[in-house]
Amino acid sequence: MSEQYGASWATAIQATLHCLTGCAIGEVLGMVLGTAFGLHNAATVVLSIALAFVFGYGLTMRGVLKAGLGAAAAFKVALAADTVSIAVMELIDNTVVVAIPGAMDAGLASVLFWLALALSLVVAFVVTVPVNKWMIGRGLGHAKVHAHHHH
Repeated sequence: MSEQYGASWATAIQATLHCLTGCAIGEVLGMVLGTAFGLHNAATVVLSIALAFVFGYGLTMRGVLKAGLGAAAAFKVALAADTVSIAVMELIDNTVVVAIPGAMDAGLASVLFWLALALSLVVAFVVTVPVNKWMIGRGLGHAKVHAHHHH
């Protein structure tokens, strides 16, 4: 099946880096807050995921709002552009952090905590790039943003 938009790996990497930025801000903030406040691991993961979506959508909306879209239209573009990418990234990075023994309970001063978090984001990025390439190649995901602004 030929890709109607001919998504390149470079385009997929750029889109995934954009997604990673929002996800990483939310993920790190959620993990730091959850750990600092002594939240249960499950609550910390839920907080991280929620914040990753907020920051991921927020970054996309910022760009399309600058291009002149209204808030409701910008939100719809963000949902179409980022939902699958953020969901895949969050599934992978939270699975990695939870799977590393002791990482969630290590504490903010622990090298284990920060290395696990960094590793989780790297693995999530690597897994999400081909997903974004496939989606962009079919006019889905981040391709929706390109109709409204250029990177």
